[in-house]
Amino acid sequence: MPELPEVESLRRRFMKRLRGRKLSGFTSRCARKASPSPRRIDAGVRGRTVLSLDRRGKHLLLRLDDGGTLTLHLGMSGRLEWGSEGLAEPAFLRAWLCLEGGERLWFCDARKFGRIALIPPGAPVCPGLGVEPLSPAFTVGELTRLLRRRRRIKPLLLDQQGIAGLGNIYTDEALHRARISPFRRAHTLTVGEIRALYRAIRRVLLEAIRNNGTSFDWIYPGGRMQSHLRVYGRQGLPCRRCGVCVAYRRLAQRGTHWCPGCQR
Repeated sequence: MPELPEVESLRRRFMKRLRGRKLSGFTSRCARKASPSPRRIDAGVRGRTVLSLDRRGKHLLLRLDDGGTLTLHLGMSGRLEWGSEGLAEPAFLRAWLCLEGGERLWFCDARKFGRIALIPPGAPVCPGLGVEPLSPAFTVGELTRLLRRRRRIKPLLLDQQGIAGLGNIYTDEALHRARISPFRRAHTLTVGEIRALYRAIRRVLLEAIRNNGTSFDWIYPGGRMQSHLRVYGRQGLPCRRCGVCVAYRRLAQRGTHWCPGCQR
């Protein structure tokens, strides 16, 4: 699933192309993934101007000039492509936004887990999401508060109601850099470990954004962070820090990578 760095990279890629542009329509081939309905989204965006392209957690937000917001969540395999009327359609095309002038923003999704929603003016956008880990609101104190619960640390970090945008890749990477086992109970972390985890989360996300995210296959192309990962996807290979083989195990139904030497 595209995580915060991949979504932020897409935001930066398409922001200049979308900002200030007028929308001329919306079409969906997967009606159940368009809320409240493809017809109502089309009516709501037609003639509207895009003021900005923002991000909230793993969601892209098109802010419209009437105060409404069009949200796009890429799900497990979603991606965005830029096209125009008359060009050959990309694979797995599920929906698209039409812009004046004939250009289109294509929403492609092989597994059909992605979602598009039109939020009316004044309604809450992405309610229930936790703190943004790269925002000033994410502090050592806030992380300490989140870690008071008696849960294993990795599932807690993946909970979007606590920290918005963290996913499997960068949770494994942050825990490795902080030398914390993903199987530890969150409330057992020391003050020093919490500070190390706080620094690791921010650093790995910023590094991934600089590298345009992580690409393992065609679903999200163009990333370079896969060359810098220390444990994720490296099971059986030596740890870049201590040389012990990176281990793999399922934890809370998620594949988990860690170094038994560094993360005891």
